[in-house]
Amino acid sequence: MRQVNLSGIDLNLLPPLHALLTRKNVTRAASDVGMSQPAMSRALARLRHLLDDPLLIRGTKGLMRTPRGEALLPVVARAIENLTGVFEPQHFDPKKVKRTIRFASSDVQTILYAPRLHELMRREAPGIDLRFEPYGRDVTKRIEDGRLDFAFALSSTPLPSGSASFEIMNDRLALVMRRHHPLAKETWTLKDYARVDHVAVSLTDDGISDLDALLSRANISRRVALTTPHFVAALAAVSSSDAVTTISRRFAEKFQNTFKLDVRDPPFKQIDMTTTLVTSSIQARDPALLWMVECVRKVAEA
Repeated sequence: MRQVNLSGIDLNLLPPLHALLTRKNVTRAASDVGMSQPAMSRALARLRHLLDDPLLIRGTKGLMRTPRGEALLPVVARAIENLTGVFEPQHFDPKKVKRTIRFASSDVQTILYAPRLHELMRREAPGIDLRFEPYGRDVTKRIEDGRLDFAFALSSTPLPSGSASFEIMNDRLALVMRRHHPLAKETWTLKDYARVDHVAVSLTDDGISDLDALLSRANISRRVALTTPHFVAALAAVSSSDAVTTISRRFAEKFQNTFKLDVRDPPFKQIDMTTTLVTSSIQARDPALLWMVECVRKVAEA
């Protein structure tokens, strides 16, 4: 069977063909597709030559479809419907989606966002399951190959090639210590960071932190006495010791009364931080994921 070369066919002939086979009248067919009657007559001549069939022949009550024309009418109708769907915006109905959306996150996001996001899915997208997973050094690869849909990050985090980022929430860094810490009543300077032990949070063990880089530029070093992958563990640790930690203010304030904490601005200028959702540039076109970004923004602002 000879394969048709579509690149050699004028697909602009499809609407005239459909109109001609439907109307069985050149003038009315021309009106349907916005063509002049002479242009439609020329299109019919081209179609007859291309399909090697008259398509419409003169009958007792006007033009009538040939057997080939009868067979072509439903095929052409489906073709036009399918081609139209290619160029129409994708309709997304969250209530009809059944899938799992996966996030790489810390306990900050699982505590601040996950409960409200879960409740939002229950109401608006009951077929969507949420999965929050640890980061790991392979987080970029997991996004690239589709094992992850999103990773939470900061706007200051360098993005790998082929990534897309969406801002979710504005936050600030906070210096956190127990309420009756020996230095709780003092006004802190950067030098005070060298006077106390610190609890640090490491999610991927990928090198020096932004805070350590800042202290290094000021010729100050700190002792990290405890490193944990969990922010809530860092708060629990400083609540029962003279160590301090520097983390998300919004997260720290959530546990301020629980752990009896002193939460304050740290002694450096750049304390603003923006949480983002990172995905691959390919997945960034997925209507379900774009909708999920807006859902995360909604719960983050609540």
